[in-house]
Amino acid sequence: MAVTTEVRWLNEKHFVGIDSGNHSVVLSGQADGIGVKPSEMLLIALASCSSVDVVEILQKKRLTLTLLEVTTTAERDPQPPWPYRTIHVKYRLAGHGLTPKAVEQAISLSQEKYCSVAATVRGVAQITTEYEILNED
Repeated sequence: MAVTTEVRWLNEKHFVGIDSGNHSVVLSGQADGIGVKPSEMLLIALASCSSVDVVEILQKKRLTLTLLEVTTTAERDPQPPWPYRTIHVKYRLAGHGLTPKAVEQAISLSQEKYCSVAATVRGVAQITTEYEILNED
């Protein structure tokens, strides 16, 4: 299955990335600060890819989420091309009826079976995960 995306140069070190559905995101070089850094877009892609899976899996289990926040922390090589070597993904969830077993299963299925970004990155970087289920007040 082929997918086509496009990146258009705007000016200086500023770009707009356009996905296959014609949605866009602003990107910029390391010091410019007006858009997402391309290397960090990879971390955002990993977190969002997995988030979509986790939401869908928990919905199929008839569990209602009220909060999902995913944070990534990564270590890179100090020399060019600075690949990520470790990526830690932390999920914070709240909802009705969430159990550790259901959350662990959703995260595992996402990371090991469904998330294409994780499947791609896993060949270069070690991905670790943790989660926290927050109490609903």
